[in-house]
Amino acid sequence: MNHETLREYCLSKKFATEHFPFDDVSLVLKVGGKMFALIPLDEAPSICLKCDPELALELREKYPAVEAAFHFNKKHWNQVAMDGSVSESLVKKWIDHSYNLVYSALTKKVKQGLH
Repeated sequence: MNHETLREYCLSKKFATEHFPFDDVSLVLKVGGKMFALIPLDEAPSICLKCDPELALELREKYPAVEAAFHFNKKHWNQVAMDGSVSESLVKKWIDHSYNLVYSALTKKVKQGLH
């Protein structure tokens, strides 16, 4: 997956929005004002995703392309390099997982405001 396919898939999630809060090369994807993905546009394609802490460790052990995300809480965030070693369907599954973690943690009021 390249930068654009990562971006498009993230934006296909219900209520997803894109932002550049840090600089002009760090694309942040949010739902309800909370980040679920970050795509660094100034380097080889990769994506930072929120992850269940136990699963995050399992993925890092199993896939060389998955590392603790730099500048993030390493317990909850992974960075996945799009080096071809992980299938597109698996990356999409991890994006879904990140989105669902963030969406499910939103307050009822925030969720109602999205609709």
